[in-house]
Amino acid sequence: MDAPPLGLFLDVDGPVSSPATRTVPGPLLDDLHALLARGIPVVLNTGRSTDFVVARVFTPLAARGLPAAARLHAVCEKGGTWLSAGAEGPGVVHADPALAVPPVCHELLETLVAEYGDAMFVDRSKRTMATVEARTDVPPGVYARRQRAFDTDLLAVMRAAGIGVRLRDESFPDADGGTPWRIDPSIIATDVESSAAGKALGARRGLALLTGDGPLPRTWHTVGDSRTDYAMADELHARGDAVTHVDVGPAPALADRPYAVTAVPGLVHEAAGGAHLRAVLASLAA
Repeated sequence: MDAPPLGLFLDVDGPVSSPATRTVPGPLLDDLHALLARGIPVVLNTGRSTDFVVARVFTPLAARGLPAAARLHAVCEKGGTWLSAGAEGPGVVHADPALAVPPVCHELLETLVAEYGDAMFVDRSKRTMATVEARTDVPPGVYARRQRAFDTDLLAVMRAAGIGVRLRDESFPDADGGTPWRIDPSIIATDVESSAAGKALGARRGLALLTGDGPLPRTWHTVGDSRTDYAMADELHARGDAVTHVDVGPAPALADRPYAVTAVPGLVHEAAGGAHLRAVLASLAA
């Protein structure tokens, strides 16, 4: 088997799924299916749960008739869980127990969210993380204000419980001096996760999955909408591979990276992600 000309690492929220509606556009799924049919390996590298990825991406792609040779994998919960999909649909879900937050984190989240149910809900599909997510019927500005208050309260109750935790640039060690857990807010969610989790770990797990089903490409596109998504390209560049990071977020793309960084002019989130996939598909057909 020849090495494919290109590989794709895709964040899900933003580049694939709409942050507003949490749905994936049909034309984007069509183009993703066409790329898989052409032998392009695809890894979804996301903080989402495997349940979300199966329902919103894997199952619709399987309904379109994935070829047996399709190379499609998902690393979810920022490296905590992973699975693959093929012509028969999704495979077995794997989870890393070392990354699972302690039960007390789930208990604290469930108790605290009762005060914030007007803006958010608990995502109970997570296996290694504890997550609250924005309600889709709440304006982003309202959620952002409520999220800031929630994050402050969450940090306080976690510290009171003796949990070593980080929030942004602040660290609050436990009795042993460690900070094994992290509160990580995004535009539509707040995650409590292992400090070892992240898009870099997701990229390494994705490479391991691809190594198991064929040769690796030496050229990659990584697509994301947040600063943490650049870690995918960082990992691939460190391997010596050629990588272009496609930033589909609303903020200006970073200009200080040692690899190519681009955006999709005039478009953001799933509109930009879909446009980039169409452009890739067109370039392969040329």
